[in-house]
Order: sequence, then structure tokens, then C-alpha cells
Amino acid sequence: MSTAKEKKYAKRMRNQPTNVTLDESDGPPHRGGHGSFHPYRGSKPGSSGQQQRGAHQSHFHSRGGRGRGAPSESQPVPKYVTAAMFAKARAAEINAMLKAVSQKSSNSLVFQSLPRHMRRRAMGHNIKRLPRRLREIAKKEMEKTVHQKKEQSKSKCRKARRRHGNLLLEFNRRQRKNIWMESHIWHTKRFHMLKKWGYCLADRPTMKSYRVCYRAMSSHCLLQDLSYYCCVELMGKEEDLLGALSRLCSIDTGPTFKAAPCISGKRQGSLVLFKADKYPEGALGHVTFIWKPKSVSETCDQRHLWIWMHPALKEDVLKELRLVCACEDRPDNYVCIPEPAPPPPKEEPRASVTSAGKKRKLRNKDGEKAVPVKKIVGDGTRASPDPYYWTSTQTGITIRDLTMEIVRYRLVGPLSNCVLGDALHAAPLHKETEDSGPHSWWAEYCRSPDNVLHHKNQESLFNLLKGIESPAQIPSGTILGLTVGDPRLNLPNKRTKSFPNLECADRDKVKSLTQTGVPVECTESLIWSSDVRAHVLDNKITEQEVNRLRSELLVPGSKLELGNRESKIPILLIHQPGKMTGKDRLGWGSGWDICLPKGWGMAFWIPLIYRGVRVGGLQQGQQHYKYMGAPNVPGDFPDTPAGVQSAQEAKAQLLKKYTRRPPAKRTNFIKQGVLAPFHCPWDKLTGEWEIRPSIKMKSPTDEPETKEKTCDSPNGEEKKMEITSEKETMLEETKCSKDFFVLRSKKILKTLSSCVTPVSPRDKRPSELHSRGLSDPVGSVLADFPRALVWVRLSMMTKGSPELHALICIPSEQDLLHLRQDKSFQGPLEPKHGDPFKKKVLQLKKDKKKKKAKKTQDSEKTETVEVASCSDDLTLGLWPSPLPEVTSHCSRLLLGYVTQGDFSMAMGCGEALGFVSLTGLTHMLSGQPQDQTGLVLIRNPTSFQYRFAKLTIEV
Repeated sequence: MSTAKEKKYAKRMRNQPTNVTLDESDGPPHRGGHGSFHPYRGSKPGSSGQQQRGAHQSHFHSRGGRGRGAPSESQPVPKYVTAAMFAKARAAEINAMLKAVSQKSSNSLVFQSLPRHMRRRAMGHNIKRLPRRLREIAKKEMEKTVHQKKEQSKSKCRKARRRHGNLLLEFNRRQRKNIWMESHIWHTKRFHMLKKWGYCLADRPTMKSYRVCYRAMSSHCLLQDLSYYCCVELMGKEEDLLGALSRLCSIDTGPTFKAAPCISGKRQGSLVLFKADKYPEGALGHVTFIWKPKSVSETCDQRHLWIWMHPALKEDVLKELRLVCACEDRPDNYVCIPEPAPPPPKEEPRASVTSAGKKRKLRNKDGEKAVPVKKIVGDGTRASPDPYYWTSTQTGITIRDLTMEIVRYRLVGPLSNCVLGDALHAAPLHKETEDSGPHSWWAEYCRSPDNVLHHKNQESLFNLLKGIESPAQIPSGTILGLTVGDPRLNLPNKRTKSFPNLECADRDKVKSLTQTGVPVECTESLIWSSDVRAHVLDNKITEQEVNRLRSELLVPGSKLELGNRESKIPILLIHQPGKMTGKDRLGWGSGWDICLPKGWGMAFWIPLIYRGVRVGGLQQGQQHYKYMGAPNVPGDFPDTPAGVQSAQEAKAQLLKKYTRRPPAKRTNFIKQGVLAPFHCPWDKLTGEWEIRPSIKMKSPTDEPETKEKTCDSPNGEEKKMEITSEKETMLEETKCSKDFFVLRSKKILKTLSSCVTPVSPRDKRPSELHSRGLSDPVGSVLADFPRALVWVRLSMMTKGSPELHALICIPSEQDLLHLRQDKSFQGPLEPKHGDPFKKKVLQLKKDKKKKKAKKTQDSEKTETVEVASCSDDLTLGLWPSPLPEVTSHCSRLLLGYVTQGDFSMAMGCGEALGFVSLTGLTHMLSGQPQDQTGLVLIRNPTSFQYRFAKLTIEV
């Protein structure tokens, strides 16, 4: 038998019992082969088994069966058959057959060998679901797989991980790097989250909501969580505070900390802070402030001031505040902490998830039961629960950092008053006959008749808000103090929508409120006291207890009455004026800010949601600022350290997104004539406009004819360098000059705004403007600070939507003449530029491939290393880091850049916000006719089309 046939025979006999074989004649396949059975091993010679085998073989050979081996000897047929011996032999054969059937002949599991209609997913895990005849085999298979599996993880199951104590531990661990706000869990289920400025913030909703949020801001109410804004408290004498803070601001930019409505505590103020004695340079950012009103019980000399700022500005502002207040760099409460004792956050890993996951109960290293750490309420990055504070030994001023100590919500929209009136209710006064309960501070407060009178007046003013159609009717920055009851007890059965009730309101009181605002007595609030804030937090009724009491009501759905056990929460309502600049849509985006003690965020958040508000994130906040025409912090403050850092982060993000795309599927900005598509080179722009009047430049009309020649010719770069050599020498001389800054003087901006406004030929302008001369303040700024930027607003005159980093250019005389003749003229086209770096980039790619393929000669190695180092700064489609001249690089002179741009649903056209050079703006105004003053050209980075836009300066 050949090797192949032996293998085939062995394969056929693999699963046969030991007492069953095949004849040698059946080894190779041939006609007439049959199998034969050997006698049962337990049977004796001469038994019926042998007789049967001999009879079968003799019968087989008698019919002509042949094989390659010698024929077996034939035996005679037995004379008789014993029934017992015959049955015994057949029983042995049946047992052998059953054994062969029960043995598995494949790699599949037992439950997988069942018919498909009998298979169930649970059979792979529960043996008792299998038929009884297969359970023993499946049990053995399961025992084998248990040893083959990896070791089980020591972490708890999901049910154990979702327990309250374990959740708190996990939440605390995840808040170490990025702080969570109190509404974080609510936002994570509905918003795209973003880690920024040390916080985990809600960026935008997961559903499409851009238009819906705009409609909410315009016709109903939009809710935002601004608890990530930082609050710094200053305490000291009024003269010392004003003297120190006067070094950080200027009256040229508007009202300062000394403004009469603000210093009395009636209004909220806003201004731009600068470094000490550095105005107009050295800007830090935009802040808002609130003075605590003077109280009779307190000394008049001691005043409190809250300064609210964006978290990106906190470090710079705190540094300057400590400088002007003569405070030490080291906080006072840092000295109070003993050095050998570890800070509280380091004790947290003792009850961490890893140590608690091994056992059911939490235990520390010593084996004792560990108490679960409470959820961090407040700033989780601090070493101690108390806020940082610095005290000056010279002036006596104390600076406290109240970051995350106060929750701040913002309601934007005309129905913000109605939402507040429906969601909140004034706290009931404490009666002398009743027990003080857990809120002893409220009982002590109500003992004074003056305090009771103030509370009643505040309640009456608060009830008037629902009778006002829009918060834009209230004086800007109005502050109203109030103590409210637990808003969780005032929840409706289902989500409703709030509407104004104009009939119930007293028209005389509403008129006095809209004209004079809130009196000083009604602006007082106990939220200024840190002891009251801590007491309110400690005696808060848990959500679980409120739900239990609500479930025990006799009438389901009725209002829950707690009596003296009801919490009383002091709050502050701060009016936001909305759009205050320009002439159109004044008051749009007005609303209210609510300041609460920490720990009460979700208790107020859910009742506001139940009143039909729409919730927004960072994207909606930016949308709000854009439609108001106000600069957004920190992106629209390029002269601040926070603005510079924000621009660098945005540039890196856009560049990363650009380089991920293949070169054939992304825009070649070199051919588009765009030098900086991902950032705005303000320093280079203002520097070139500073030296431009002293150099004779080519006219813009000559640029389109020579642009393609200079860029496409092989010696184009050399010609361009020869033309701009004089400019580069002047730029080197101006490097030592002062940096650029944003012009914020109200007087100069009003003058520029009147100059930009077009005048018809029939009207007569003042003589100074008619002669194209500017007033003395503008001329003095140009002489002293020629590198100033001006915040402008742009409205598209034709179709088109401006984008981020779009170019703002000066139209030529031919463009204005063409527009005068043809009103439907869209604008000129930028000729296509040549790419002098394309061949170099492609050659560098080839050299990189050669470097990987061949590494034999040392000279080739050194050359490839040099090429690789040079290729790091080159990206196909982008200019390398030393940019050429930006102002005259294109066919139209560059004036500025767009920082916010999109289609405006309020105006029905494209609108943009950005900055232009003050020197370039005066140069443009001096060459434009009166009826076309303020017309500019806007070109997106990915387009060659210039489009006309109207430039306005809103003050």
C-alpha cells in the first residue's frame, strides 16, 4: 500500500472502535470491497462471533472477492448458535459503536454541534440549557476553557462601580486635571465636551441647534453655565482700593471703578484692564466688577469688590492686582498649612478605585474602613478647601480668590424675566413664634425690621419682572439682591413655556423700574458673606430626601411644603444690557445673570430647564457675542497675553487639520496669494503700515499686471527681494519700537466712526473732514502710536459669507469707478500666484525616499540629513516662516483681518468682525470719495474673488 493510501486508510479508521477493522482488500478503493468484523476479544474460540466471522469471510471469497494479500482461511458454518453468547457479542459491538459516536470529531464546541434551530446564545454560558446527553462533555470543555482564560480583572462589576460612593471616587479622580462644573454630568449626556482653560466645558449640543439657539436668543430664552468664570474679591478701604485700581485702567476707555452708579452698588461695571501704568499698551483683557453696597451695620470704610474675568486672564490679572495692592506673592493660607502634614488631595488615593476594587468594602492601607470622599464642590485644584487670599501689610487690602465658590448662570433673551419669575419665588419670612430650624441665620436676619422691609421691597421688585416685556427696557447693569426659597419645591409637573403677564403688573411701578432702576437698598444680598454661603451649603436638603418627601404626599403632584425646613438661598440678579453699540438692533441679546452659592447649581438648573429655556455652550456664547458686535474673550484681544496664546493654539489646531489632508485635496494658499491662512500677523501688518508713508510704493493698479510675471519667472524671488530691500531695512529699524495695541479711546473711536460714515454729495461735512484731514486726537495717536489696530464691523454689500482670517483690503480707484457705473459689480479677481516652493518640496520628498532606500555612501548620508532639516519648515501650499511683505503681496493693499465671520441671520447677509490698521484706515479714507467712504474689499483665504463690504466703527 502506498503512502497516500495508508494515510487515507488511517483517516477512515481514525474514529472506529478497536474491534472493528477493514480488510486489506479495502485499503485501495476497488469494486466489491466490504468490511469485516474481528471477533470480540472477550469471546472464546468457537463462539458464535468466530462462527459469524468465518461464515462471512467464506461467503465473501466464494463470491469472488479478491485482494492483494493472501486470502484468509475459510471456516465452516457452525451447527448451532447460543443466544446468550450471540447477544453478548452484539452488545459489545453496540457499546463500541456508541463510544465512537460520543467522541467529538471536530474542534467545535458541544453547543455549536447542535442543529441551528436548537442553538441559543445562553447555551455557551449555562450548561443546564443543553440537552442532558451533552452536559457532561460540555462541562469538561468549560473546565478546560477556564484554565485557558486570562486572569480576571480585579475591578468591580458595573453595578458596583455605579454605586454612589464609588462614583464619587471616580469623579474626584477625573477632576484632577480638568475641573468639572456642577452641571457637568447633565451636559455630558447632551453636549460635545471640550477640555480648555483647565476646565471640562460644554462646546455645542449634539443635535443641530444653531438656528434654534439664535431664535431662543431673539424671541425666548437661552441658558448658559458661566461658572468657569473666575471671581476675585478685594477688601479694604475705598480710597486705597480706588488708588490701586486706578493704575490698571484709564478714563479714556470709558467708566472706571470710580463710576458713581457702580461704586454705590446699583450697577455692574465693565472695562479693559491694563498692566500697571502701561496704558494704552499692555492690555490684560475685559472684566466686569460689582461693588458691595454700603450697609449701616458695617463700617463705611471697609468695602468689598468682586471682579469677574475669563479663566484665561486669571493669572495675569492676579499678578497685576498683587502688584498694585502691594501684596506678597505667597498666599496667606499657604503659611497656615503645616509643612510635614500632606495636603488633603494627596489623601484621596487611599480610597481610590483601584484599592477599593479588590474588595466589596473600601479599606485603607491599615485595613480600616475608609470613608468615601465627598464630591469636590468648588475649585478642585486647590491644596486646601479655603480660597487663596493675600493681605498687604502696607495698604491693608486683602485679595481672595473665589474661583468656583460662586455659581453663575446667564439667561439671554426677551423672556428671561418670565423664566426667572416662574422658576424662583421669594423666601417666606421667619415668624417669631416658630422654631428657627436648621436655618438660624435667616431667623436672625428676620429679627430686624429694616431687613424685613428690604426683603419685602426686593420681593415686590422681583415680581414686577414678569410684567416687563424684555430685559432691554431695564437700565443696563442693574443689580437686584434677593433671598429665594428652594426652587425644587416649585417644579411643574411637566416642562412648560413661560410668557409675560402684562395685566397683573402695576404700570407705575414698572415705569419707575425701567427709568430709575433698582434702589440701592434692594441691591443688598447675604451672598457676600462667606459664613452664610457655607451655612446654606451645609444645611441643604439632599435630592434623595426631597424625592422621598414628595412620594409621601397624600395628593400626588401637589406642592411640597417644608415649613422652616425649607432652604433659603441668597442670590444676586445682574442685568446684561446686550447690544449697546451702533444704531441697529439695540438691546438685542439682553438678559440676566444669576449668582448662587456653590453646591446649589443643579437645584436651580433643573427648574430653569422646566420653564422651556434652550441650553447653549461655548459655541452659542461666541454666537451671542458675534451678533452683538462685541469682541469675544480671549480670541478678539490680540494685544493681550491670553489672546496671543489663544491664537497660537488655534493656529496649531488648524495646521494639524490642514496637514492631515493629502496635498491634492487641500488648498494651495501660495497660489491663492494668502501668506497666513491660519493666523493673523498683526505685528508684521502694523509694522509695514508704520513705514509705508516714508517709502515710495507702487500703485495698487500696477500690481495685477506684474504679479504673475514676478511670481512665475525663475528670477521672480530675486526681483521681489530687490524691490523690498529698502522696506526690510526700515522694518529692522522699527523692531525696537513699541508693539501693536488695540485702540480703545472712546473719543478717537467716535471721530473715526463719523469719518467712516458715507455722506451724500448734497450734505455738507465739517471743514476738517471735507479736506480729508483728521482731528487732533487721531493725529496725535498716529504720531505717537502708528501701530494701532481698530475694531471694526463689516457688512457684505453683495452675496458672500466672510470666513475666519479673511483678508480686508483697500479697493483701488478703478474698483470704485466700476462699482459706481455698475451697481451689480461683485468685485475684482485676484490673479493666480506662482508657487516657487513646489519643486523644492517635491525634490525633498524624492530625497527622503532615496535616503530610506540607499544608505551606502557617507556623503549621501550627510546631504540627506541636511535636506531633511531644511524640509521641516516647508509644507506644500504654505509659505515658510519668514513671510514676505504682507500689505502689498496681493493686487490690493491689505488693511486687516477678520476674526469672526459668518452669515448673519439677523441682517440677512454676510457679516464679519475684525481689526484694521489705524494708519492704513486713515490712508484709505484720505483717497475715497465722500459717497463711497468706508467701502473695503473682503477675500476669503480659499477664494480669488474680492467682494465689497461696508466698514463701520461702532462705539
